[in-house]
Amino acid sequence: MVLYDSTRGGNEGISSAEAIKKGISPNGGLYVPRDFEKLTIDEISSLKDMSYQERAVAILKRFLDDFTLDGLKDCISKAYNHKKFSSPDIVPLRRLNDSLSVLELWHGPTCAFKDMALQILPHFMVKAMEKTGEQCEIVILVATSGDTGKAALEGFADVERSRIIVFYPHEGVSEVQKYQMITQTGSNVKVVAVRGNFDDTQTGVKRIFTDKELIGKMERKNLKFSSANSINWGRLVPQIVYYFSAYADMLKSGVIYPGDSINFVVPTGNFGNILAGFYAKKMGLPVNKLICASNDNNVLTDFIRTGVYDRRREFVKTISPSMDILISSNLERLLYELSDHDSRKVSNWMQQLNEQGYYKVDAALLGEIQDHFWADWSNQEETLRTIECIYRDCGYVSDTHTAVGIDVYDKYVITTGDLTPTVTLSTASPFKFNESVCSALFGKDELDGKDEFEMLEYLSEKTGWPIPEGLKDLNRKEILHTAVCGKEEMKNLVENILL
Repeated sequence: MVLYDSTRGGNEGISSAEAIKKGISPNGGLYVPRDFEKLTIDEISSLKDMSYQERAVAILKRFLDDFTLDGLKDCISKAYNHKKFSSPDIVPLRRLNDSLSVLELWHGPTCAFKDMALQILPHFMVKAMEKTGEQCEIVILVATSGDTGKAALEGFADVERSRIIVFYPHEGVSEVQKYQMITQTGSNVKVVAVRGNFDDTQTGVKRIFTDKELIGKMERKNLKFSSANSINWGRLVPQIVYYFSAYADMLKSGVIYPGDSINFVVPTGNFGNILAGFYAKKMGLPVNKLICASNDNNVLTDFIRTGVYDRRREFVKTISPSMDILISSNLERLLYELSDHDSRKVSNWMQQLNEQGYYKVDAALLGEIQDHFWADWSNQEETLRTIECIYRDCGYVSDTHTAVGIDVYDKYVITTGDLTPTVTLSTASPFKFNESVCSALFGKDELDGKDEFEMLEYLSEKTGWPIPEGLKDLNRKEILHTAVCGKEEMKNLVENILL
């Protein structure tokens, strides 16, 4: 049986169902599998003849072995189907040129990569509660920089024995993202804007999770907190699947042969998406380099280059808001893995980050990090220019986050000369960030007098790309959530909602 430990120690040897149900360890640590089962090249190669759903079964059963195979298949079929995803491939791979392909992770109901995990997490959660005999009602708390919120709301709306409260930075998401959330239906959902940035919002949620007084009050009301952010293992583990799927599709198309290595470029904020790639590599996937792409909030670039994680810097609001993050929570899992599961070291680093705003890893650990990862960043001007160039050269319409990845890939090739076949993860539909995309492609003058919703139509007309169903007529839907609070008021608000 696969057992799960906390990155900060003290809560060890639990099942996957327990880890998913809890979301986060009582001491603030994150759950990780004790061991990773390795796949052979033959096993990886066999994936090329499977559907995405079959690939998901092949990978997920190695982590969720306390789930029955039928139970796991049930979760997968409910999450990844033609009613929820507009592409029959679920995550289609598009080749841009001889060395670069794009893996589109945004064909789900909310048009962002978060759907890949958040369409299946609620089903994992229900199964986990059944397995552990949990009688409480689960309360999902989410901090979002835009995409996670809507994806979680969509996944958990009206799911039995669950409630969900989503917090988002008041001025830190696009209008489209905001309307996706504030128009969300469901008897068990609440959406709240927080006066502050994403890090303020995420920190507030983490504090609520570890507030013993509030947890006690909740228990007396038969309520228990859990998380849909990527700190929850049930949210992270589905992301491992699409790395294997991309490799299988490259095998199928003849771009590579069994055993050939490939690179992945990942637009990165909270470090969960790229961490899934690292876990895929640990399982035997032939990955040469994981290229970490940041925007102006380039705390991860600096860390991977220097070994110093320092959040004491100006927070920049950018055109790629899902990456506007200075505290990358999932980095903790990587540090745990590469420090040989030294929970004391990890705890000390996290404490130092919380109290002093920075920490530094030793040279040996930094060397290990650099063996696996390469990092750079793209400023907003470069991002817009990349959107224009990719459209002109390839006819491909990229959103701002994907463009950050492509620009950083270009910098990687220029710096290293490495032409290993590479996949850039495309994390959102260009229609979710239509103002920036339209500005890059057609110039700002063309946008005068148009709101974000008119730009959806304009972008579709000009490019011939259809507007995704999940984004149509958002501004015509009824606004159902209007609450706004200060970052220091989040706990009280949760109490008022629940108790």
